[in-house]
Amino acid sequence: MMASARRTWPSVIAGIVATLIYFGVAELIARGLDVASAPALLIGQALIPLMPTALIKSAIAVFGTHDKLALVITIVAGGAVLGAIIGWIGARRRGLALVLLIGFGLLPAVVGFSSGAGLVATLPSLGGIAVGAATFLVLIRLADAPESETEKHDRTPARPGRRAFFGLAAGLSVVGIAAVAAGQSAATLARSAAGKVTKLVLPRPATSAPEIPAGAELDVPGLTPLVTESSDFYRIDTALFPPSIDAGTWELRVHGMVENEFTITMAELLDLPLQEHYVTLACVSNEVGGDLVGNAKWLGYPIRDLLARAKPHAGADMVLSGSDDGFTASTPLEVLTDDRAALLAVAMNGHALPRDHGYPARLVVPGLYGYVSATKWVTDIEVTKFAEKEAYWTTRGWSTHGPVLVASRIDVPRPGATVKPKSGDRVVTAGMAWAQHTGIEKVQVRIDNGDWQEAELSEELTSDTWRQWRCEHTGLSADTHTVSVRAIDLDGNVQTSERRPAIPGAATGLHERQFTVE
Repeated sequence: MMASARRTWPSVIAGIVATLIYFGVAELIARGLDVASAPALLIGQALIPLMPTALIKSAIAVFGTHDKLALVITIVAGGAVLGAIIGWIGARRRGLALVLLIGFGLLPAVVGFSSGAGLVATLPSLGGIAVGAATFLVLIRLADAPESETEKHDRTPARPGRRAFFGLAAGLSVVGIAAVAAGQSAATLARSAAGKVTKLVLPRPATSAPEIPAGAELDVPGLTPLVTESSDFYRIDTALFPPSIDAGTWELRVHGMVENEFTITMAELLDLPLQEHYVTLACVSNEVGGDLVGNAKWLGYPIRDLLARAKPHAGADMVLSGSDDGFTASTPLEVLTDDRAALLAVAMNGHALPRDHGYPARLVVPGLYGYVSATKWVTDIEVTKFAEKEAYWTTRGWSTHGPVLVASRIDVPRPGATVKPKSGDRVVTAGMAWAQHTGIEKVQVRIDNGDWQEAELSEELTSDTWRQWRCEHTGLSADTHTVSVRAIDLDGNVQTSERRPAIPGAATGLHERQFTVE
């Protein structure tokens, strides 16, 4: 016989609440044990490789560097929906619902254990299951509390058991959500703290980065700084929680189509003559005018010298770099053996790499998008061929070589800003332009589809870094205007106005902004 709605809805609510409590308790246990085994993280890490490229691209476009938090929230919300379905089943078959709740809760523990995380990785899920299942049973019993004889006669609108049910369900839902939020906040703080305490005794560089020229930064309020603070540097990768790697036990294996395979430790790496270079990195998922680009000072050892030691075989044309978290990137061998500042980096802006950015070692390669070059937490370098091996993103439809395209962005004025002209009728626009390892020759700006006007460029730091630009406009009417920008690199390549999405090899088009002149 079909269960009545009076019994179904409390069971559905109990399933939702039990799921939220499961996630919340497990999240707090994971934070207490300092392990990256909260169910939402384990499920998310398992789902990322299975996601369609278009979905990943859309998530990055919408959420940017908050894409991982969005995934965790989606998983918890999806879990609540699943909890509702299990609760609906429970209105008819309570024992089966309890089995399904336990099975759902065990799944992340199985995923974590099978990935080699160890028994401790199962504890958050097990703790969450215990409290979540108990929550489900308690709520169901409250919902089923019998009516008293008095209530039968006076038709009291709400039974004490039912009132207690709804009050407890609401309170526990808040507790579950708050626990997830607290756990994620603690995880964020832990990552930040880890980034600050992941110290290496860094040697003095054998080759120091050039001094920043006085003219490399333009005095325009609101303009992005030339050097990006490490804490502000964009983070796009496939790890929901950055790997925790002991620099003392870290090793990099260099092998494949080489004469001399070898392994290098951190102590050996730090004994080598390290070099400092300013390099701008950009994400292939960056939308036109986006902020998934940053410039930092990196300290590391030239990758070409590592490869020279390995002596690649004739016919090899690709280096497949592997991360501790399973990510791989395919980089053209010729790019890693030419004169550019391609580094096995150990430091960023004068300090050991933050954990979020690859501690203890990562790759930094000017002129290529990160998906084919900027492997974080790198532990493996294999010399091979494009015809024989594929990397993480190239198996998902992205192009194999990933050269950075000439690009530019408007920072000033802000979108929709109201501008009061200064010094008479002068309006200033400003922004950034980049064409790593080629360099920017000029930047041009136009208002309302008028003639292109050449902008003032900051002095170049290196051809591997972005440049600031500014432009003055006079005679603008008190109205809404559109400013557009384009850059031209030192090879004469003009930034294209053709709009295309990021897949398979970076978004193109000209950045535009509207502003109003008073």
